[in-house]
Amino acid sequence: MKKLLLFFMVFAFAVTSINAQASKDGWALGLDFVSPRLFGDISSEDIDFGGRIILQKHFSESAAMRFNVDYLMFTGQNTVAPTKFTNNAIKFGIGAVYNFLPCEVFNPYVGVGGSALYYTLKNAAGVKDDSYFGEVSADFFFGGTFNFAEDWFLKVELSQNTVSTDKFDGIKGGQGGLFGGTLDSYTSFGLGLMYYIDRGSSSTYCDNLANGMSANIDYAKIEEIVKKYAKTPADVDYNKIEDIVKKHAAKPVVHADGDKNWVLIGVNFDFNKSTLTNESYPILANAAQVLLSNPSMKVEIQGHTDNIGSANANKKLSTARAETVKSYLVSKGVDAGRLTTVGLGDSKPISDNKTAQGRAFNRRIEFKVVK
Repeated sequence: MKKLLLFFMVFAFAVTSINAQASKDGWALGLDFVSPRLFGDISSEDIDFGGRIILQKHFSESAAMRFNVDYLMFTGQNTVAPTKFTNNAIKFGIGAVYNFLPCEVFNPYVGVGGSALYYTLKNAAGVKDDSYFGEVSADFFFGGTFNFAEDWFLKVELSQNTVSTDKFDGIKGGQGGLFGGTLDSYTSFGLGLMYYIDRGSSSTYCDNLANGMSANIDYAKIEEIVKKYAKTPADVDYNKIEDIVKKHAAKPVVHADGDKNWVLIGVNFDFNKSTLTNESYPILANAAQVLLSNPSMKVEIQGHTDNIGSANANKKLSTARAETVKSYLVSKGVDAGRLTTVGLGDSKPISDNKTAQGRAFNRRIEFKVVK
């Protein structure tokens, strides 16, 4: 078990992964391999085994409740008889989970809960070999999830479980659980996968953590400046507009290939969709006004994403988002022949995808003036 835990830790810190996305009110399904170890009056075998199925409901980005069914097999050598003791247990559990870093690739969590137990004893030394139902356990667990695909997470967990009986190990009396007393207890190490079967409604929690990027942009000021200069196209002060953008975006976007583009700060989309959010419309309305005031200007609309998901999926999504922006500009009177679109996916990041702030900057629309 120690070697397996060490392997996971090395794997988690060595693999380069995509970023995680918080689930606001979705559902997740998990499947774990479990290695339990009994603490009581018997000498446990080196490795016991079992499995776990988890159904987890998210109430917020950090808080969740889970329901789990475990199969656990405990084996050991009786201290009073030369026989191999076995306990085959089925556990029906419910627990509350708190996620500490729901926006990060590796998200540690902690939880508490309780379970009802059905178990069958064989070769017990001081208890009748039989099946028992109705005992309960108090469960404390902690672990972490590691995002390696859009809706897939690798999961590791360690739990401590105290049973409300002294016959779970087949012997009454004597040594108790891990922390003493007469009640039996066991720990379990779990390693498995979790898949989000339903992400629920769109969450902006992670984006809002990016230093309040969207919340701090002065859209009204940008609109005021653009409207003021758009009345006299020849006198449009693009340097002034650039100063406003720099104030909120920190620096101009200059790519490695030499392209210097404008980022439409505030043009955002629903998660994993090409649907514009409400705050996007004033920015695009101003962009349309600038284009109408400069009829000779031609623009390539570039869609960009962060690195969540596959490269192919990101390219399709970024293309669809660029087409959405084009359709809006055309609806405002801009000649479609002046606009081209391209989806670049996650191929041109302008910030670090490993942080929430960097991912927020990378999900963007850029204008490249081609004439």
